[in-house]
Amino acid sequence: MPNEFDQQIIEEFRANGGRVGGMFEGGRLLLLTTTGARSGKPHTTPLGYLPDEGGRVLVIASAGGSPKHPAWYHNLVANPRATVETGPFAYQAAATVLSGDERDRVFARAAEADPGWAEYEERSGRVLPVVALAAADPGPPEYPGGMGDTLKAIHEVFRRELAIVRAEVAASGPGITAQLRVNCLAFCQGLGHHHTMEGQGMFPHLEREHPELAEPLNRLYAEHETVERLLTELQATIKDGDPASLLGEIDRLIAELEAHLDYEEEQLVPVLNALPGRRAPGPR
Repeated sequence: MPNEFDQQIIEEFRANGGRVGGMFEGGRLLLLTTTGARSGKPHTTPLGYLPDEGGRVLVIASAGGSPKHPAWYHNLVANPRATVETGPFAYQAAATVLSGDERDRVFARAAEADPGWAEYEERSGRVLPVVALAAADPGPPEYPGGMGDTLKAIHEVFRRELAIVRAEVAASGPGITAQLRVNCLAFCQGLGHHHTMEGQGMFPHLEREHPELAEPLNRLYAEHETVERLLTELQATIKDGDPASLLGEIDRLIAELEAHLDYEEEQLVPVLNALPGRRAPGPR
């Protein structure tokens, strides 16, 4: 059973689609459910995470600086399959404990962005394990609502992550850390993939089945091209390492993307919710 503090976070997380207040407000949080190494029972833990390339996420077994590895880590070593809840979505994940140079490089990246990780490691007297969580199912995660509601939930994930990235850039000081670069690039990759899947699957289907949507779909295709250009410019700015320029590019992207997502939801959600069981293309 989770302790009382964790249980309160778990309940708030699930009740509010992944949003929580207090010390975790505005941060990245997931729920990780592992199988007990001894009990065989499910064990859920709220954890902060870091985005990584290739769609996976990283969790660090800090246990708040405890000298012992946390239970969830021992559970993953015994059984590397787990359930990840991101708020609106849940998916099955395969866990990999990073080792050697890869572990050291990723941990150094995390500690550069947040020195608290290094402080936890020093206090614990152990090398903090870093675990990568990758989706075990290549398809989009399940969502209990209709396809239109699923699309809105996916859009909310992008809105939330972009707001977090913007806050990180605004607070970054004179330089951009390696982890912040990864955060920005992971967002760009996720949004780009989502738009590609819409353009190759969902939009053509709607064009065939709902010719009355021709005009709004043409507008959405054009807006995809605009957002793609902004993502390309954003990635180029990330390489320059200038936070002020990067913040300006993010603000441009936010303005364009918010208008695009609002219009897409207005035009497509009612139609999509009327479709039989399909899943919208989206992020983990």
